[in-house]
Formats: sequence, structure tokens, C-alpha cells
Amino acid sequence: MKPLNLIALLLFLAGAVWALTRSDRAVRNIQAVYYRAVSPFLKAGSGIETKARSFVKEIRHSKDLEAELEVTREQLGRLRLIESRFRSLEEENVQLRNALKFKQSTRFDVVAARVVRRNPTTWWQTVEIDVGADRQVGSDLSVLCNEGLVGRIDRIGKDRSSVLLLTDEKCQVAARIEGSPEVGIVSSRRGIADGKPMLRIRFLSANSAVRPGQRVFTTGHGGVFQPDILVGTIDSVDKGALASEALIRPAVDFADLGAVFVVLTEES
Repeated sequence: MKPLNLIALLLFLAGAVWALTRSDRAVRNIQAVYYRAVSPFLKAGSGIETKARSFVKEIRHSKDLEAELEVTREQLGRLRLIESRFRSLEEENVQLRNALKFKQSTRFDVVAARVVRRNPTTWWQTVEIDVGADRQVGSDLSVLCNEGLVGRIDRIGKDRSSVLLLTDEKCQVAARIEGSPEVGIVSSRRGIADGKPMLRIRFLSANSAVRPGQRVFTTGHGGVFQPDILVGTIDSVDKGALASEALIRPAVDFADLGAVFVVLTEES
């Protein structure tokens, strides 16, 4: 052992013997000094332990909350599915009620049908309905809905038919403008306005007094469409030197077709 270490050890032992041989009062004073010295470290250790316990408790609480949140998310998802189905059934119920009213009030002998297929690439041109030859549906019969003219039957199957929509350029209709002597041919107008297709009526007179807001009805000429079926409402008028034409906002919402009616015969 090195001399310095030996001296330090001897001094420590001497101090310990001296302290133990002192009076109780002296020993208590030494203890008090020691406790004062180590007290901050004991308190800090106690605080760290308390914080550690609180942290562990908080972690356990967070895990419980996360589990409860996951259960709540699952329940919310199920409720949204139920709400979506309820809204779908509610809309279907409204359509069926309107269809029943239309069938009871129309002057036509009609067959009710539902749109069952629609191709995104021909969205404004054709739809497929769930009635065909087995329900006496024939070619070129008019197709209506509560709001007005939808189009005409294009192709027929046994229990399915294709409807050529009024918004297809190949579907043309002789029409008249309410409150006016003007008549013309209604056809689809290329392009979409406000997310919806528009129609146009051509061959109006150059000095036509047609104005926005007037309604447009079928004339019955041509042998396909019955007379006095609502087509739409005049949106704007474009006057020309030899003839005028006007834009028509369709009466039917072609973006959301549900229940429709195929006209078999007109009641006498």
C-alpha cells in the first residue's frame, strides 16, 4: 500500500474511533450534520420515484384509452353503415311513393321500371332498365319519370331494355314553347353546365319572343313521343338573322335516375 493511502486509512480509523468514543450529544450532532447533507438527495430520489410511478400509471391509462377509442371507432363505423343504408332505403321509399302517385295520376298506360345499370362512359347517353319483352315493352316507346321526359326505348331484351336518353344527341324531339306559337326540335347540347347536361331547341323564328323561364313540352309530332310531356325550361335565348335557338334546362335530373315508366299506350 502506498504511504499516502496508509496515512488516509489510519486517519479515517482514528476519526471513527474518536466519533464513537464521544458523548451521545456529539454523536447526535454528527448524525444531524450527515442527515442534513444527504437529505436533498433522499428527497430528490423520492420525487423521482413518485414521478416514475405517475408515468407508469399514465402509460397504463393511455393504453386503456386507446383500447376504448378503438372500440368507439368500430361502433362509429357500424353506425355510419346503418345510417347510409337507412338513407338509401328512405330515398328508395320516396321514389316508390312518387312512382305510385305518378302511375295513379297519369293518363298513360305505363309499366314501372328501375334503372339497374349505367355505364360511366355513356352516362348521359343510355341507361338499362329492368323490364323487357316479357312486360310488352317494344322499341321506340316513350320513357318518363315524375318530372318529365326521360327518353325512348332503344334496345330490348327478354327482361332488360336500353333507354336512349334525351341528353343523347341521337334523341330528338318535336317540342313547343308554352305561351308562344314557337315550335322547334329539341336535342342534346354538347358540354355540361354546372355539372349537368343541357338541351337546346332549334329552328325558332328570328324574331322569337321566347324568354327564360318558359316551359317546353312535346308536340306529339313524329309518332314516338306523346304530346304535352314536360321537357324542361328555357334557360337562355340566342337570336340569329334567319333563326333563333334557346338553351333548355331539363326537367329531369339525369344525374340521378331511379324509377321510370315505359308508356305502352295512351289512355282514351
